[in-house]
Formats: sequence, structure tokens, C-alpha cells
Amino acid sequence: MHDELFARARTWLAEDPDPDTREELGKLLEAGDVTELSARFSGTLQFGTAGLRGELGAGPLRMNRAVVIRAAAGLAAYLKKKGDTGGLVVIGYDARHKSADFARDTAAVVTGAGLRAAVLPRPLPTPVLAFAIRHLGAVAGVEVTASHNPPRDNGYKVYLGDGSQIVPPADAEIAAEIAAIASLHDVPRPESGWQTLDDSVLDAYLARTDAVLADGSPRTARTVYTAMHGVGKDVLLAAFARAGFPEPVLVAEQAEPDPDFPTVAFPNPEEPGAMDLAFARARETDPDLIVANDPDADRLAVAVKDGGEWRMLRGDEVGALLAAHLVRSGARGTLAESIVSSSLLGRIAGRAGLPYEETLTGFKWISRVEGLRYGYEEALGYCVDPDGVRDKDGITAALLITELASVLKEQGRTLPDLLDDLAVEHGLHATDQLSVRVEDLSLIADAMRRLRERPPAELAGLTVTKAEDLTRGTDRLPPTDGLRYTLDGARVVVRPSGTEPKLKCYLEVVVPVSAHADLPAARARAAGLLADIRRDLSAAAGI
Repeated sequence: MHDELFARARTWLAEDPDPDTREELGKLLEAGDVTELSARFSGTLQFGTAGLRGELGAGPLRMNRAVVIRAAAGLAAYLKKKGDTGGLVVIGYDARHKSADFARDTAAVVTGAGLRAAVLPRPLPTPVLAFAIRHLGAVAGVEVTASHNPPRDNGYKVYLGDGSQIVPPADAEIAAEIAAIASLHDVPRPESGWQTLDDSVLDAYLARTDAVLADGSPRTARTVYTAMHGVGKDVLLAAFARAGFPEPVLVAEQAEPDPDFPTVAFPNPEEPGAMDLAFARARETDPDLIVANDPDADRLAVAVKDGGEWRMLRGDEVGALLAAHLVRSGARGTLAESIVSSSLLGRIAGRAGLPYEETLTGFKWISRVEGLRYGYEEALGYCVDPDGVRDKDGITAALLITELASVLKEQGRTLPDLLDDLAVEHGLHATDQLSVRVEDLSLIADAMRRLRERPPAELAGLTVTKAEDLTRGTDRLPPTDGLRYTLDGARVVVRPSGTEPKLKCYLEVVVPVSAHADLPAARARAAGLLADIRRDLSAAAGI
């Protein structure tokens, strides 16, 4: 058994084009490290609707140049089978370890396959790549990024010519082409022949951000901004300057790209402690709001002063604020969100007489909603300009929320004041999440199996009126690995994360509110219900 494992590793070593991972794998072979070799060679990193994402290192279960070259060759073969021979593939990348190498390898493979390749001029936000696909008339796009994953990870996200991320069956068809590659020696990789783009594509993206804001709107709100050690700073500052907002005050320690993310445990604004430096800067400068991007700047976090203290707004709160602002600005079209996001968006759409759609999780689904005007997901993702970027975009969302804060500032009001108004108008929609990170993925499968075999009859004393196994799909949704429970005044969705080793449970309670004076009591009741649902669901899932 070990002989076969070592043989697979030696075969991989003979093809590996990267001296770093060759050295790493050579040392593992020399040491006879069966445990570590098994962890890297017991399968392959699966290409799915999120593309690829995983820990950097040698072997087929890690992110490395060999894996990326195979992925690029599979994508090129898929495109050629679809009749896109000679088409353009545009490639973007972030500032993580190996991102520039992976982008260059992709360009070489695409060029060697007879297609055209164009690489963005430097590490730039993911939404710039999503914009560039349609702007340049490309047949596909690739973004090398692991978004907000830990420093040891990297990833590979694929878009098709409509500017949206891939969905089935494209993912399986590309995966089949990847699997058909016998050897890296069969993949031509010329040393040149692709184009490195200049700043004109970035200039076009920035010009498009003008469409996000209303003509003549107030632009007075002052912000503190953190790029979370990612690539967002220069583009966001340029967009804010173009719009005429006050220049954001930077969190200097996190302003420049750094693939080691030295000031945070996880470079995700949602993680505990990630926003501490931004809060400290805000206490020094007293802005109207804090805005933050994740490392590839496709997500946006917002924090406000509420009761004298700074707090992060939940993604659902920002999602509702942006929707209300767009509706009041006269926006027309469909409002859409994923099934794990707050049902408040549906009520806002209904009151405004606008179409509303729910989708599976991920902007690959939200961006495909017919007639989309605005879409969001609770995990800090907002699509506020679908004609420009058919994906979440943390730059344009930051512009729009700062415009809203400016409008309210002119009225002597704040973002929390508008949240209060929405609660009185539509009911208090309070959300929370039970998220469990695991080392052993079988624990997630066990929890899902336990819930399927013994679904809870009630949670927090509320009767479960409907239990849905989403693997069967619904009349509106394709199948997915998830469970949804509808309760009297509450909702729960349970699903494995598509990008991290986590089980995620999304909780929502809705408490009627008749007047602003009733809000404190409603919030207390909602907090109690959410805590009890967390407790009961955790017990039911065995987590």
C-alpha cells in the first residue's frame, strides 16, 4: 500500500514545474512521511462551482502550479469544445502567495491551447476581473484568489462569457476535461504570447462606478477604511475620489497587501477581532461609518456607532439598508437574495411592488436572476450594479452605503435610525449564525445525517411547521446539500460551506413591532429566541 503511495508521489514530483513544491515533496519522500503524503495523495482537489480552493503545498489535494495548470488546460479544452476556439480568456489575481504564478501559468496554458489570454496589470479586486470579462468581450475569466480564507490557502474561480461564475453542468464538464489530462507534459505552455493589460480596463471599471450613485446626491459622510491586507485600497480610494466623497481614513496597519495577514487570525471582517484596528481608528477620528473589504475586495463590511459604541452591522442589515436606499431612489427590477439571507428583502420588494427571487447560496446563482436590479447574500456580498459587474462587488457597495449615510446625515439621522424604521414597517428581522469549523469533514456529514434522520419537531419552543431536505430541490430551487426548517415566526437553514471546512446554520426570527417604543422589547425577545434556537439546533445536530 505504501509502495503505491510513494510511486504516485514520485510520478507527481517528476512533473511538478515549481521548485518550491518539488523541494517540499522531495523532503517528504526522503523522510518517508506516510501520514503527510497520504493527506496530499489520497484524492484530488475537486473542481466545482466555486472552482478550486485549498491549502498551498505539493500534491493533488493542495493548491499548486501543477493543479492550476491542469485546471487551466481543462477549462481551455471545455471552451474549445463549446466552439470558443480563438476566444479571449481574461485573468485576474490577488496578492496571496503564488497568485501571480498561478495567473501566469493560466495565461501560458490558454495561449498554448490556441486561445487568447489577457492578464490584468497587477493584483486587483475580483470585481474588476468580473467587469473586464464583458467589457473585453471575453469567452471566460479566471480569478486567482482564496477571498477571505486563511493565509495558507489559495483558489481558482472561473467565470464564463456572461460575466457570472460557473454553475452546473459547466463545472462537471470542466472537471471531466481536467481528469482527462494524462500528464502535464501533454499541456503546451509557451513562454510568451499573451497580453498584459494596461490600466484602461481599471479606468473603465472606475468610470462604471458612476452609475451606482444618484446625480447630485449628498457625498458628505466620513469613513474609516480597512483593506484587510488585501488589494482593495487603491481602487476604493480612486472610486471615492471620483465620486467626491471625503477621503477615507485608512487603517494603516492593514492598508497594504500582505499575503501573511499579520494582524488578523482570519482575514475576514466577520471573524472575531478582525475589525479591532478599524474600531480603534474610528474611536480616534469619529467618522460617520467604517467600511471594510475582504482581501479580494468583493465583500463589504460596515460598522456604525450605535449607543455610543462601534458595532459591525450584519450582512442582512446592510443588505436591507441598500435595498431600501435603492427603492427610495426609484430603482426598478428584481430584488434577489440567497435562501440563507433575511426574508426582510422580500417584504421590502413586496411593499415597493418589485419582483423578488430566492436562489441557492452564491452569486453564481444570484447574478443569473432575470431582470436583476439588486442582489445580496448575508455573507457580506452585494451586487448593486448588475449591468456592470455580475457578481458581488465590495467597491461599488461601499460607494452606495456611503451615499446612504450621507443622505441620512443631511437629515440628522444615521444608518441605525433607518434600521429602526424598517423594523417598525416590516417587523424586526433578527438573524444569527451557528458556524462550526472542523478538522474532520466527516463530522459535518454526521451532523447532516443526524438532522435528516431525526429532524427537530420544535426549536426554542416554536413548532417546526415545515422541514425541507433541499437535496430533492423545490419548485423554485435546484437540488443542493441543505436543510430548511420553517417555524412559527422563525426560519433555519443548515448547509455545509462550499469554500471552508464549516457547517453553517442560518437563523432568523421575525418579531412584530407596532411602534419605535416597542423596539427594545422586540430586540430582547428576538435575542432570546435566537439563543434558544442555537442551543436546540446544536443539540439536534450533535455539534
